[in-house]
Amino acid sequence: MPSTYVGSLDAASTSRNPGDAMRYVFCVLALSLLSPLSLSAKELVGLAIVRSDGSLLIKERVVRLDGIYLPPTNRQCRDWIRPVRCDSRSVLALDFKVEGFIHCFPQSENQDGSLNAICYVNRTSFDPGEDLAAYLLECGWALALPGAPFEYHALEKIALSHQVGVWGYPVDSIRGPIYRRDLHPR
Repeated sequence: MPSTYVGSLDAASTSRNPGDAMRYVFCVLALSLLSPLSLSAKELVGLAIVRSDGSLLIKERVVRLDGIYLPPTNRQCRDWIRPVRCDSRSVLALDFKVEGFIHCFPQSENQDGSLNAICYVNRTSFDPGEDLAAYLLECGWALALPGAPFEYHALEKIALSHQVGVWGYPVDSIRGPIYRRDLHPR
């Protein structure tokens, strides 16, 4: 009884010349290493730590949100949860939103080795999640960079028209006493 081989058919296994198989493997390896799209095809998923510059630390990689700039704002302290964190308003807003696993799709790599990525929170198999950069733009805590997607520029203009975030008045930065006895005698 003759033996039969059951396996997958691909370009390398159907080739009649053994040299063709080696060329095929070499071409696939060369394209995967040299292709600029190979960086964007990988998904970086993990628990994130928000750093003071607004970048994320995921699996020992520094990730910056692609397409936005976090302007410096007054330093505020979030003291209603523990541990107390004091940082710029945009960093605190990002830290408030980041919870659970963050899914990032790298777009480019910076000279310092950090990644520029589009990152999502609450992403599942059935839900695309929420874009963290779009969230910061919508809240008014980020500015869209010139090469950013159209959606980012639209969200920035909406935040400007609603006067929220950096575009609004800082109502929680009241200095001095709220209640003065000389203005409210008994």
